[in-house]
Amino acid sequence: MKNKLSPVEKLLGSIPNRLQLAGGWIDQPFVSQHNPKPPGSMVVVQIEPDFRPMDRSGIASGTRAVAMKLWKGKLPNRPPAELARELYEVENKGKAEPSGSQDMIGLVYPGVNRLDYDFKIHGGIFPAHIESLNSAKHARWLEKVLHLLPIEPRPDGYSPLGIKNLAPKWVARLGQSGTDCFAVIKKMDVNALGASFNETMLCWEKLLPHVVAHPLIKLDLKAILRVYQKNFPGAMFSGCGGGYLLVASKEKVPGALQVTVRTTAP
Repeated sequence: MKNKLSPVEKLLGSIPNRLQLAGGWIDQPFVSQHNPKPPGSMVVVQIEPDFRPMDRSGIASGTRAVAMKLWKGKLPNRPPAELARELYEVENKGKAEPSGSQDMIGLVYPGVNRLDYDFKIHGGIFPAHIESLNSAKHARWLEKVLHLLPIEPRPDGYSPLGIKNLAPKWVARLGQSGTDCFAVIKKMDVNALGASFNETMLCWEKLLPHVVAHPLIKLDLKAILRVYQKNFPGAMFSGCGGGYLLVASKEKVPGALQVTVRTTAP
């Protein structure tokens, strides 16, 4: 249990940040409704707010800003499921394209969490089940093998939803990549972790091509991704349109940041 705020937390508030790992987008009902083998899973990791992430970079900074205002910079001492639903309702009120609930869940659930989505349960908006891993041993391992390489924020005016190829077989593979990711974190297998990242990116490219290629994106995200996938066990982007490249590796990744996984409530 942390009692003392770091200087960065004093500046930015104590509400954590979150990372999405394999399986992202399965939390959106327009995706999960096409899953022939529900539930499909994705993994979110709560991390300490010991650095300020780039905005529009897939680390839920927009959702965190809403939480900061709603809860005055500190998570309330209430059940995380209740907090996630409250934050979801506040952020998405009146939105035609609501943020997925994994953003909110990642901010309020400590540790590594597997979110299982089934369109027939809660309309696919909230998970049918959440499996949490709060072991310090697993958290320290993940911190060593997970590297965040800053790329650039997604551009203004960009949307990843211009093309939707929601083939059921690829939706099923996307959901399976999250299941696999959580299982290999438990086993602490960096090569299999990287494989789950690579599988997620393959699914994204098939299902929502504008996630990695769009007229407003000036960088060749696919080329960047392929280089790191070739030279390390695996890599994926933190979100659509760029953000950070998450690289799975036992070795140092030049220019990359490390994170601190939060396993307990602040």
